[in-house]
Amino acid sequence: MSHFDITYLFKLSDTSEKFFSLTLDESTLNLVNTPEVEMPFWAELDYHKFPHCPLPSKTLPHCPLTASLVPVVQEFQAILSYQSTYLQVITRERIVSQETTAQRALGSFIGIIMACSGCPHTEFFKPMARFHLPLSSEEETIYRSTSMYLLAQYFRHQENNEVDFSLDGLDQIYTHLQTVNAYLVNRLRNSSKADSYVNAIIMLDMFAQTLPYVIEDSLEEIRHLFSPFLKNPQQSE
Repeated sequence: MSHFDITYLFKLSDTSEKFFSLTLDESTLNLVNTPEVEMPFWAELDYHKFPHCPLPSKTLPHCPLTASLVPVVQEFQAILSYQSTYLQVITRERIVSQETTAQRALGSFIGIIMACSGCPHTEFFKPMARFHLPLSSEEETIYRSTSMYLLAQYFRHQENNEVDFSLDGLDQIYTHLQTVNAYLVNRLRNSSKADSYVNAIIMLDMFAQTLPYVIEDSLEEIRHLFSPFLKNPQQSE
């Protein structure tokens, strides 16, 4: 089985370090190295179950998304949101490093885990996980998410499926993600008194809530970058 790794190294202000290596299946982009840990009650599928979750609790006792986050919660139980953190992310293509806050660093890391956890509402973000851009800005994320969605429409067209160039489907994906985030926060608030990973998800959710409203304006702001593509063929001659 072909796979690739994404490594996150957190160097905290108290001089401690936390190291995580995610191994993703090259074909499915599913996590294949989830650590064996005892599952807490708040990881059970029926505990604050997402109202639009299609997974059956009779055959799947634990929420795959929450279960994937248990090791992160255990490691960051004593870390506060605004604790200074030096983050280093190593992928096959590059190394990215930056001084930031614990919640922002965790937000980037948790985003990868959510996409590749096996949750049917977050799997749409797997292409962004494969071409991971740590600590991306709002403008970069809008560009990446809309580009991903429109490329998906190209592949749908190749298979003679209905396509959507209005981005309405992307809006729906983010709407479902808001529900996932809200219920996930309810689960994690029962895990400890620390707030770093809870606030990291809240930050992700703030973006998920605003993105449908800012996409049109933000894309218009970068429209000029695509002027070579907008010319008529006669204008290029």
